[in-house]
Amino acid sequence: MAHFRRPLAAAATLNGAIFVVEAVAGYGANSLSLMMDAVHNLSDQAALVLLYLALVLRSGVSRTLLRSANLFNSVGLVAVSALLLWQAAEHVLTPTPVAGAVPVIVGLAAAAGNWGVARLLREPAQVSAAVRLAYLHNLGDMWVSLAPVAAGMLVAATGYFVFDALVAGAVALWIMGTTLREVRASRNELIWPQRLDCGHLHSGRL
Repeated sequence: MAHFRRPLAAAATLNGAIFVVEAVAGYGANSLSLMMDAVHNLSDQAALVLLYLALVLRSGVSRTLLRSANLFNSVGLVAVSALLLWQAAEHVLTPTPVAGAVPVIVGLAAAAGNWGVARLLREPAQVSAAVRLAYLHNLGDMWVSLAPVAAGMLVAATGYFVFDALVAGAVALWIMGTTLREVRASRNELIWPQRLDCGHLHSGRL
């Protein structure tokens, strides 16, 4: 998969930019839904960087990195989502002011950016289970990034800040469910990357 280094590097760069913009904007606007999406993109960013390094380093090290990438993009994502779900519950009980226009604008930009990341990963995803997991997450991110948009519009229209926390909690639950489902579906490839050679199963004894 050496010829996939460039699209993976480009995907990691674009995804990193999305995370930074969402994190800064979400903190400034006090939008938990936007910060939820930013953390989701941070998890994907860690996996993308590790996947890229797995292509440029020697075989033994790269297999360890693939396992680390799988861990970051699955178990780590579930754990972070659970933490933010707890934060969302606190915000439902004690809503705080949210600048509704910011999640709308930044969320739309993030959705476009995640579509670009998914496009970059589409071809490598056809030959690697680890890249496929990252691809599916970023494809889903395109739609998940619209959640802060919906939250911002609801806050702006009704004046109820609780909508931001409710949307953040819904996104956290969705991320946890889809991640666990994908891990179950691809557990042999994702948990045991030493059985893979650039995404293909070895023909010898497992």
